[in-house]
Amino acid sequence: MERREFVASLVAGGCAGMCVDLTLFPLDTIKTRLQSQQGFYKAGGFRGIYAGVPSAAVGSFPNAAAFFVTYECTKSLLGAGGALAAPHAAPVTHMLAASLGEIVACLIRVPTEVVKQRTQASPSSTTYQMLLATLREEGVRGLYRGFGSTVLREVGFIQLYSFTHSLTHFFLSTLWSWRQGHTLYSWQAAVCGAFAGAVAAFVTTPLDVAKTRIMLAKAGSTTASGNIPVVLYDVWKSRGLTGLFAGSIPRMTFISVGGFIFLGTYEKVRRTLL
Repeated sequence: MERREFVASLVAGGCAGMCVDLTLFPLDTIKTRLQSQQGFYKAGGFRGIYAGVPSAAVGSFPNAAAFFVTYECTKSLLGAGGALAAPHAAPVTHMLAASLGEIVACLIRVPTEVVKQRTQASPSSTTYQMLLATLREEGVRGLYRGFGSTVLREVGFIQLYSFTHSLTHFFLSTLWSWRQGHTLYSWQAAVCGAFAGAVAAFVTTPLDVAKTRIMLAKAGSTTASGNIPVVLYDVWKSRGLTGLFAGSIPRMTFISVGGFIFLGTYEKVRRTLL
């Protein structure tokens, strides 16, 4: 990839990520409040639906940029030679590069996510007040509460998404291509991606619930320690299966609709820059 194309793709990816996060932010707030320990209405209900949006705005672009740079560099290195350079190994290369990209991006995402979610669950406080409170009570370490659960959620999502997308694309492309007599239209490929995203989002919702509970927990509590199995067991005991999949609908909607917005914005910005 030439330098100009790389920069254009980097900027386009950052802009697209920010556009998705800000456009669908109310869905994210609803999901957070549904997953919170105090429950939806005590966490704010539909009040202050944009609480925490400054944190999302600050972290969105660098988070997307960090993922893209890591992903492209890793993919280039893995594809430079060896067993992973073979065409049939492309899916494995993609999953490895994307997983590493998410881990690096989480270094930026987690601090902004902690502040964002705590503000969403306490709409009477501002983003700045929540940042200061977190630093005062827990220091910088508090901003990385839930790092492990976030990485596990993201990497798990990528693996499931890649698998589901491959299956969906194979079956639907075979069906549609046979009926149409040519390869898929771009919107049909996007539908495959949206469906795969929704499925992966639903299956990984329990990990998302654990992440939210860990980030919102009071300092020093058992939940704040970040033990994912213990957190999930506590949710199961108190709310059952409904609690484990709390917020699954807004999460699925965010990811599937967000995929359309991301692709559209990405292509538009990239074409403009090139």
